Amino acid sequence: MTHALKAEHYAEPKRDLVAVARELGLQFAKTAADADANDRFVGDNYAALKQAGLAKAGAPAEFGGGGAEVRELAAMLRELARHCGSTALAFSMHTHQVAVPAWRWRHQKVAAVEPLLKRIVNDNIILLSSGGSDWIGGSGWATKVEGGFRVTARKVFTSGAEAGDVLMTTAIVKGDGQPDMVIHFPVSMKSEQVKVLDTWRTLGMRGTGSNDVLIEDLFVPEASVAVTRKAGEWHPLFQIIATIAFPLVYSAYLGVAESARAIAIDLAKKKPMNQHILSLAGRMDTALRAAQLAHGWMLDVVDRNAPSADTVNEVMIGRHLVADNAIKAVELAMELAGGAGFYRDNGLERRFRDIQGARYHPLQAGPQAEYAGATALGLPTATIF
Repeated sequence: MTHALKAEHYAEPKRDLVAVARELGLQFAKTAADADANDRFVGDNYAALKQAGLAKAGAPAEFGGGGAEVRELAAMLRELARHCGSTALAFSMHTHQVAVPAWRWRHQKVAAVEPLLKRIVNDNIILLSSGGSDWIGGSGWATKVEGGFRVTARKVFTSGAEAGDVLMTTAIVKGDGQPDMVIHFPVSMKSEQVKVLDTWRTLGMRGTGSNDVLIEDLFVPEASVAVTRKAGEWHPLFQIIATIAFPLVYSAYLGVAESARAIAIDLAKKKPMNQHILSLAGRMDTALRAAQLAHGWMLDVVDRNAPSADTVNEVMIGRHLVADNAIKAVELAMELAGGAGFYRDNGLERRFRDIQGARYHPLQAGPQAEYAGATALGLPTATIF
């Protein structure tokens, strides 16, 4: 494996959690190439993650969960990604959906999240996120009816959809002359009005099973609506989500880059040494170190325990730096490996394809730069996403 950054950021905070991830990862690595080649969801890995207790690792210890902090969960995901990027990325979506209510319960004393957290522990459920399709603007439509809403929506990028129990999602309520509003609510994946569509055919991260989820005329009781907010504007809840979720999601990409580095070094050592190889190896490690440092910064921002427009800016700067430098490191790993890296059997080309996914999560390059620029100039950021 790659050498970890020798700094406090990457001292493994909870050795048993990372050790469990490593043990499982060694198993997952055996089937990762097959899942990738056949567009097969890594469902068996989810069963193993649940059995090992990692699905409830981020739930409060007071409720019987693992009590892991975000930094510990990031180390867990990073280790999983070194073995199977798809498993780590898909599982990061569940992990952050646990970490956010756990943070709200721990730091804001929000009692409303307790039933969900207890269900995560007691029923060992998997939570789903529909990612970018449920970003600040919201997606899908909700019509007000007696006692609640009727919702119709198509949620894309729903990683791990086949294994999920509850989709944490949103829909837009038309304002009829007033601003459109977005409602947040959970959806049972067992509902007759919910269907997983087989749509996930992609360049990389093929094992995540990030299929579309179709919701047709689903009744959502008023009591199930957790938050109502204005569409197209940042809300304090999204400041919490963005601050906590993206260091976890990008742990997966960092782990992928680290595993690519390890493969490339092994392949390069089999070739006669020359200055070109030395230079490529040095440039690769420099880019990887930049990604590691940026990810460490993201976790430092989480440790402030004060989500705000400012922490969103800092995390998104980190997200951009991790993505750019992780992609660059894997590109250099391909070049360092030479022709051997082109063969699927060596696993490097899969990492090269998987790392491309780092480009596409919010905030993408354009909005991130605008958000950072507005922050620097003291201008509003409420509608930049």
